[in-house]
Amino acid sequence: MTNRFCIILCCLLTALCAGAQRPVFKDKFDDAIPVLNMGTFHMGYTPDAAKVDFDEHNRNNQQTVRAIARQLAAFRPTVIIVERVPERNEALLEDYLDYVKHPDKTFKNPNEIQLLAYEVGRLSGAVKIFGIDFHENYNYSIFNQLQNRVDTQTIPRYRAMITKVKNQLGEDSMTVRNRLLLLNHPQSLDYLINVNADLLTYASTKGNAEGAQEAAKFYHRNLVMFSNLNQLPLSGNDRIFILMGAGHTAFFNDFFRRSPRYRPVNIFDYLK
Repeated sequence: MTNRFCIILCCLLTALCAGAQRPVFKDKFDDAIPVLNMGTFHMGYTPDAAKVDFDEHNRNNQQTVRAIARQLAAFRPTVIIVERVPERNEALLEDYLDYVKHPDKTFKNPNEIQLLAYEVGRLSGAVKIFGIDFHENYNYSIFNQLQNRVDTQTIPRYRAMITKVKNQLGEDSMTVRNRLLLLNHPQSLDYLINVNADLLTYASTKGNAEGAQEAAKFYHRNLVMFSNLNQLPLSGNDRIFILMGAGHTAFFNDFFRRSPRYRPVNIFDYLK
Protein backbone atom coordinates (compact mmCIF):
# COMPACT_ATOMS: atom_id res chain seq x y z
CA MET A 1 0.00 0.00 0.00
CA THR A 2 2.83 2.34 0.85
CA ASN A 3 4.52 1.90 -2.53
CA ARG A 4 1.21 2.25 -4.36
CA PHE A 5 0.45 5.43 -2.41
CA CYS A 6 3.84 6.87 -3.28
CA ILE A 7 3.33 6.11 -6.97
CA ILE A 8 -0.12 7.72 -6.96
CA LEU A 9 1.21 10.74 -5.08
CA CYS A 10 4.06 11.17 -7.54
CA CYS A 11 1.63 10.97 -10.45
CA LEU A 12 -0.61 13.60 -8.88
CA LEU A 13 2.30 15.94 -8.17
CA THR A 14 3.56 15.51 -11.73
CA ALA A 15 0.11 16.32 -13.10
CA LEU A 16 -0.19 19.37 -10.86
CA CYS A 17 3.24 20.65 -11.87
CA ALA A 18 2.43 20.13 -15.54
CA GLY A 19 -0.87 21.93 -15.09
CA ALA A 20 0.87 24.83 -13.42
CA GLN A 21 2.86 25.37 -16.64
CA ARG A 22 -0.24 25.73 -18.80
CA PRO A 23 -1.69 29.23 -19.25
CA VAL A 24 -4.92 29.65 -17.31
CA PHE A 25 -5.95 32.82 -19.14
CA LYS A 26 -4.98 34.78 -22.25
CA ASP A 27 -2.25 37.32 -21.52
CA LYS A 28 -0.86 38.13 -25.00
CA PHE A 29 -2.41 40.36 -27.65
CA ASP A 30 -3.32 38.62 -30.91
CA ASP A 31 -0.85 40.91 -32.69
CA ALA A 32 1.92 40.51 -30.09
CA ILE A 33 5.30 41.28 -31.67
CA PRO A 34 7.76 38.36 -31.99
CA VAL A 35 11.07 39.15 -30.28
CA LEU A 36 14.39 37.34 -30.53
CA ASN A 37 16.29 38.58 -27.49
CA MET A 38 19.99 37.69 -27.49
CA GLY A 39 22.68 38.42 -24.95
CA THR A 40 26.30 38.92 -25.90
CA PHE A 41 29.65 39.77 -24.40
CA HIS A 42 31.03 43.10 -25.50
CA MET A 43 33.20 42.48 -28.56
CA GLY A 44 34.95 45.83 -28.48
CA TYR A 45 35.67 48.57 -25.97
CA THR A 46 33.41 48.63 -22.93
CA PRO A 47 33.50 50.58 -19.65
CA ASP A 48 31.98 47.52 -17.93
CA ALA A 49 33.96 45.95 -15.09
CA ALA A 50 34.00 42.57 -16.87
CA LYS A 51 35.66 42.34 -20.30
CA VAL A 52 35.99 39.17 -22.37
CA ASP A 53 39.29 38.55 -24.15
CA PHE A 54 38.17 38.91 -27.77
CA ASP A 55 40.12 40.35 -30.70
CA GLU A 56 37.50 42.20 -32.71
CA HIS A 57 39.99 42.83 -35.53
CA ASN A 58 40.85 39.14 -36.01
CA ARG A 59 39.54 37.86 -39.38
CA ASN A 60 38.67 34.41 -38.02
CA ASN A 61 36.67 35.97 -35.19
CA GLN A 62 34.83 38.19 -37.64
CA GLN A 63 34.01 35.23 -39.91
CA THR A 64 32.72 33.25 -36.94
CA VAL A 65 30.46 36.11 -35.92
CA ARG A 66 29.16 36.44 -39.47
CA ALA A 67 28.30 32.74 -39.53
CA ILE A 68 26.32 33.22 -36.32
CA ALA A 69 24.62 36.25 -37.90
CA ARG A 70 23.46 34.06 -40.79
CA GLN A 71 21.74 31.72 -38.35
CA LEU A 72 20.06 34.56 -36.49
CA ALA A 73 18.94 36.25 -39.70
CA ALA A 74 16.69 33.24 -40.36
CA PHE A 75 14.37 34.84 -37.80
CA ARG A 76 13.76 37.56 -40.45
CA PRO A 77 13.70 40.59 -38.15
CA THR A 78 12.34 43.86 -39.48
CA VAL A 79 13.72 45.89 -36.56
CA ILE A 80 17.15 45.74 -34.91
CA ILE A 81 17.57 46.95 -31.32
CA VAL A 82 21.01 47.57 -29.80
CA GLU A 83 22.65 48.93 -26.67
CA ARG A 84 23.04 52.57 -27.71
CA VAL A 85 21.40 55.66 -26.25
CA PRO A 86 18.38 56.93 -28.24
CA GLU A 87 20.04 60.31 -28.69
CA ARG A 88 22.37 58.68 -31.21
CA ASN A 89 19.67 56.92 -33.24
CA GLU A 90 19.93 59.20 -36.27
CA ALA A 91 23.68 58.61 -36.57
CA LEU A 92 23.19 54.90 -35.81
CA LEU A 93 20.71 54.50 -38.68
CA GLU A 94 22.95 56.40 -41.09
CA ASP A 95 25.93 54.21 -40.20
CA TYR A 96 23.90 51.02 -40.47
CA LEU A 97 22.40 51.86 -43.86
CA ASP A 98 25.87 52.70 -45.15
CA TYR A 99 27.00 49.24 -44.02
CA VAL A 100 24.03 47.64 -45.79
CA LYS A 101 25.17 49.29 -49.02
CA HIS A 102 28.85 48.53 -48.40
CA PRO A 103 29.10 45.26 -46.39
CA ASP A 104 32.87 45.21 -46.88
CA LYS A 105 33.11 48.45 -44.96
CA THR A 106 35.75 48.39 -42.23
CA PHE A 107 35.29 49.92 -38.80
CA LYS A 108 38.11 51.46 -36.81
CA ASN A 109 36.81 50.09 -33.51
CA PRO A 110 34.15 47.45 -34.26
CA ASN A 111 32.03 45.92 -31.53
CA GLU A 112 29.07 43.55 -31.34
CA ILE A 113 26.80 46.13 -32.96
CA GLN A 114 28.86 46.47 -36.15
CA LEU A 115 30.06 42.85 -36.23
CA LEU A 116 26.82 41.05 -35.39
CA ALA A 117 23.72 43.27 -35.23
CA TYR A 118 24.46 45.09 -38.49
CA GLU A 119 25.03 41.80 -40.31
CA VAL A 120 21.84 40.22 -38.97
CA GLY A 121 19.93 43.28 -40.16
CA ARG A 122 21.59 43.34 -43.56
CA LEU A 123 20.93 39.66 -44.23
CA SER A 124 17.30 39.93 -43.16
CA GLY A 125 16.61 43.16 -45.04
CA ALA A 126 15.79 45.19 -41.92
CA VAL A 127 15.68 48.94 -42.56
CA LYS A 128 15.04 50.04 -38.97
CA ILE A 129 17.58 50.09 -36.15
CA PHE A 130 17.26 51.78 -32.76
CA GLY A 131 19.27 52.17 -29.60
CA ILE A 132 17.44 51.98 -26.27
CA ASP A 133 20.26 52.25 -23.72
CA PHE A 134 20.10 54.41 -20.60
CA HIS A 135 23.18 55.17 -18.52
CA GLU A 136 23.00 55.04 -14.74
CA ASN A 137 25.98 54.47 -12.49
CA TYR A 138 25.80 52.42 -9.34
CA ASN A 139 28.25 51.04 -6.82
CA TYR A 140 28.36 47.27 -7.28
CA SER A 141 31.48 47.10 -5.08
CA ILE A 142 29.64 48.40 -2.02
CA PHE A 143 30.04 45.08 -0.16
CA ASN A 144 33.81 45.59 -0.01
CA GLN A 145 33.38 49.14 1.29
CA LEU A 146 30.91 48.53 4.12
CA GLN A 147 32.08 48.20 7.70
CA ASN A 148 30.18 46.11 10.27
CA ARG A 149 28.29 44.12 7.64
CA VAL A 150 25.41 41.98 8.90
CA ASP A 151 26.17 39.17 6.44
CA THR A 152 29.86 38.63 5.77
CA GLN A 153 29.58 35.17 4.19
CA THR A 154 26.95 34.96 1.42
CA ILE A 155 28.65 37.13 -1.20
CA PRO A 156 32.19 35.69 -0.78
CA ARG A 157 30.81 32.12 -0.79
CA TYR A 158 28.79 32.79 -3.93
CA ARG A 159 31.76 34.36 -5.70
CA ALA A 160 33.97 31.40 -4.80
CA MET A 161 31.35 28.90 -5.97
CA ILE A 162 30.82 30.63 -9.32
CA THR A 163 34.56 31.06 -9.89
CA LYS A 164 35.00 27.31 -9.38
CA VAL A 165 32.19 26.57 -11.83
CA LYS A 166 33.64 28.93 -14.45
CA ASN A 167 37.03 27.26 -14.13
CA GLN A 168 35.48 23.83 -14.53
CA LEU A 169 33.58 24.92 -17.63
CA GLY A 170 36.71 26.41 -19.17
CA GLU A 171 34.84 29.52 -20.22
CA ASP A 172 37.99 31.49 -21.05
CA SER A 173 39.00 28.95 -23.72
CA MET A 174 35.56 28.53 -25.30
CA THR A 175 34.84 29.31 -28.92
CA VAL A 176 32.77 32.41 -29.64
CA ARG A 177 29.72 30.28 -30.46
CA ASN A 178 29.98 28.17 -27.31
CA ARG A 179 30.49 31.25 -25.17
CA LEU A 180 27.31 32.79 -26.59
CA LEU A 181 25.42 29.52 -26.07
CA LEU A 182 26.52 29.44 -22.43
CA LEU A 183 25.83 33.15 -21.94
CA ASN A 184 22.21 32.79 -23.12
CA HIS A 185 21.46 29.75 -20.98
CA PRO A 186 18.71 30.62 -18.44
CA GLN A 187 20.99 29.79 -15.53
CA SER A 188 23.70 32.12 -16.84
CA LEU A 189 21.16 34.91 -17.26
CA ASP A 190 19.92 34.39 -13.69
CA TYR A 191 23.52 34.58 -12.54
CA LEU A 192 23.92 37.95 -14.26
CA ILE A 193 20.88 39.39 -12.48
CA ASN A 194 22.24 37.97 -9.26
CA VAL A 195 25.77 39.31 -9.57
CA ASN A 196 24.68 42.69 -10.94
CA ALA A 197 21.81 43.34 -8.57
CA ASP A 198 20.13 40.79 -6.32
CA LEU A 199 23.29 39.69 -4.54
CA LEU A 200 23.74 43.25 -3.29
CA THR A 201 20.75 42.77 -0.99
CA TYR A 202 23.16 40.78 1.23
CA ALA A 203 25.37 43.86 1.58
CA SER A 204 24.07 45.93 4.47
CA THR A 205 24.71 47.19 7.97
CA LYS A 206 22.15 46.57 10.70
CA GLY A 207 18.85 48.37 10.06
CA ASN A 208 19.97 49.64 6.65
CA ALA A 209 19.80 48.47 3.04
CA GLU A 210 22.84 50.01 1.38
CA GLY A 211 23.28 47.24 -1.17
CA ALA A 212 19.59 47.13 -2.06
CA GLN A 213 19.66 50.87 -2.76
CA GLU A 214 22.47 50.32 -5.27
CA ALA A 215 20.80 47.26 -6.83
CA ALA A 216 17.65 49.29 -7.38
CA LYS A 217 19.61 51.57 -9.71
CA PHE A 218 20.40 48.67 -12.02
CA TYR A 219 16.75 47.61 -11.98
CA HIS A 220 15.80 51.21 -12.74
CA ARG A 221 18.24 51.38 -15.64
CA ASN A 222 16.71 48.31 -17.27
CA LEU A 223 13.16 49.56 -16.71
CA VAL A 224 14.01 52.84 -18.44
CA MET A 225 15.56 50.89 -21.31
CA PHE A 226 12.34 48.88 -21.61
CA SER A 227 10.38 52.13 -21.58
CA ASN A 228 12.62 53.40 -24.40
CA LEU A 229 11.71 50.28 -26.41
CA ASN A 230 8.01 50.82 -25.75
CA GLN A 231 8.21 54.34 -27.18
CA LEU A 232 9.36 53.14 -30.60
CA PRO A 233 6.98 53.06 -33.60
CA LEU A 234 6.43 49.29 -33.71
CA SER A 235 3.51 47.26 -35.06
CA GLY A 236 2.25 43.69 -35.06
CA ASN A 237 3.83 43.27 -38.49
CA ASP A 238 7.31 43.79 -37.05
CA ARG A 239 9.77 41.17 -35.89
CA ILE A 240 12.39 42.41 -33.43
CA PHE A 241 15.96 41.24 -32.95
CA ILE A 242 17.59 42.63 -29.80
CA LEU A 243 21.32 42.42 -29.12
CA MET A 244 22.57 43.74 -25.79
CA GLY A 245 24.93 42.86 -22.99
CA ALA A 246 23.55 39.68 -21.43
CA GLY A 247 22.77 41.35 -18.10
CA HIS A 248 20.17 43.45 -19.90
CA THR A 249 19.00 40.44 -21.87
CA ALA A 250 18.23 38.68 -18.59
CA PHE A 251 15.95 41.49 -17.42
CA PHE A 252 14.30 41.84 -20.82
CA ASN A 253 13.48 38.14 -20.96
CA ASP A 254 11.37 38.64 -17.85
CA PHE A 255 9.79 41.81 -19.24
CA PHE A 256 8.87 40.10 -22.51
CA ARG A 257 7.48 37.03 -20.78
CA ARG A 258 5.01 39.16 -18.82
CA SER A 259 4.28 41.79 -21.47
CA PRO A 260 1.02 41.53 -23.48
CA ARG A 261 2.66 43.38 -26.37
CA TYR A 262 5.59 41.06 -27.11
CA ARG A 263 5.94 37.37 -27.83
CA PRO A 264 9.43 36.07 -26.95
CA VAL A 265 11.03 33.56 -29.30
CA ASN A 266 13.43 30.88 -28.08
CA ILE A 267 16.96 32.05 -28.92
CA PHE A 268 18.13 28.43 -29.21
CA ASP A 269 15.86 27.91 -32.19
CA TYR A 270 18.38 30.07 -34.08
CA LEU A 271 21.58 30.10 -32.06
CA LYS A 272 22.88 26.53 -32.47
